[in-house]
Amino acid sequence: MTATRSEYCVIACAEAWRDAGEILASPMGLIPSIGARLARLTFSPDLLLTDGEALLVRPDGTPEGWLPYRRHLALVTGGRRHVMMGASQIDRYGNQNISCIGDWARPRRQLLGVRGAPVNTLNNPTSYWVPRHSRRVFVEKVDMVCGVGYDHAAGARFHRIPRVVSDLGVFDFDTPDRSMRLASLHPGVTVAQVREATGFDLAVPKEVPYTREPTAGELELIREVLDPGCARAREVGS
Repeated sequence: MTATRSEYCVIACAEAWRDAGEILASPMGLIPSIGARLARLTFSPDLLLTDGEALLVRPDGTPEGWLPYRRHLALVTGGRRHVMMGASQIDRYGNQNISCIGDWARPRRQLLGVRGAPVNTLNNPTSYWVPRHSRRVFVEKVDMVCGVGYDHAAGARFHRIPRVVSDLGVFDFDTPDRSMRLASLHPGVTVAQVREATGFDLAVPKEVPYTREPTAGELELIREVLDPGCARAREVGS
């Protein structure tokens, strides 16, 4: 059972919640959502999944609990949630931009707006999913800081960026200056490809492992239970 690129991305996202315990998983985007549900069904059975409103749900979407807004905020601001957001831009220190492209006073393009990114990143672990790794996304310096990176997070008790997952590989900040590091390559991708698609000097270890292979059981869950329509392939092209 040969895994596709999109399935390696699902596995890489799922690993963000490995052994997380009873925390609220808040994945934003299709592949992170499949990843969180896969983690719940396999190695992180205590994860809490939400429908994005007021219900806690099982991996199949059926309700299993109620999460009023006041309790949701308590989880958000107390480090008991791990969110995986998208990024229109992300830089070497993990600063994320989803608000605008260009000068904030006169942007070339208006995006979503800051939304909850500052609260998310300062108060609970935040990872990122980027389906199209390019120099337009991985930039030297974001045009506007929405999600807070390591160079702006001094004193934030629960700030942590466990990983960035893209269609090329997995990245972390396990470096002396907390700058982005290539942690693993998806099979078929080279270090040269990643460097070419990244707009800053990425930290690269002497030996870079490949993203782990999904097990036969995980592939069956992805293909037969979680995403039988293969919508995941449309997000990354394979």
